[in-house]
Amino acid sequence: MSGGGMDVQFAKDIDKITSILWVGYPGEAGGAAIADVIFGYYNPSGRLPMSWYPQSYTKNIPMTNMNMRPDPFTGYPGRTYRFYTGPTIYTFGHGLSYTAFNHHLIQATKLVSIPLANNHVCHSSNCKSIDVVDEQSCRNLNFNIHLRVRNTGKMSGGQTVFLFLSPPKVHNSPQKHLMGFEKVFLSPQTEGLVRFNVDVCKDLSVVDEHGSRKIALGQHVLHVGTLNYSLNVII
Repeated sequence: MSGGGMDVQFAKDIDKITSILWVGYPGEAGGAAIADVIFGYYNPSGRLPMSWYPQSYTKNIPMTNMNMRPDPFTGYPGRTYRFYTGPTIYTFGHGLSYTAFNHHLIQATKLVSIPLANNHVCHSSNCKSIDVVDEQSCRNLNFNIHLRVRNTGKMSGGQTVFLFLSPPKVHNSPQKHLMGFEKVFLSPQTEGLVRFNVDVCKDLSVVDEHGSRKIALGQHVLHVGTLNYSLNVII
């Protein structure tokens, strides 16, 4: 029980410890809920809402500095799964279940083309990003991603499907960010469909050094579990 992440590397390193149950502060009914999980009456499906770090992480991250991005000049490592690239105990979104799931991509686009005016400067120069276009044009660029999720185990359970994106390396962009998530509950050996609507101007954009939102041009990589899928944004 704890209110946040802890350095439990000592337990993770012991082969006989195959799982760790984190319950936060569960309240007066927590004991019964914990027992249901331990004895298999309930299949857990929770996911960590934050990364868990080794104790050494706290030595380089003062509470007076809330910057997200790392600073190589001071040794500041950055915060959250989006920018921190050092060692972790467990990462954001990690979680176990008494069953197993796999993901299969059914539908997604390979190419997103951003319409620009004929006299736009990026037609004649090598732009790494462009300003977010107007709202109507943004809606016209949206596309869907369809995924099939299958419960391959012997027990009913829930699966939270996280859709992450790794943008091109422009404007000190994050290594990845969460675009969306959906939860499905499946019986053993059954499957379900999960759909994400991608807003190009919001989901495929980054914030530059001046605080302006830009659509990053180039290769973006989508991540769902162990599944990776690349798409290109061009003009």
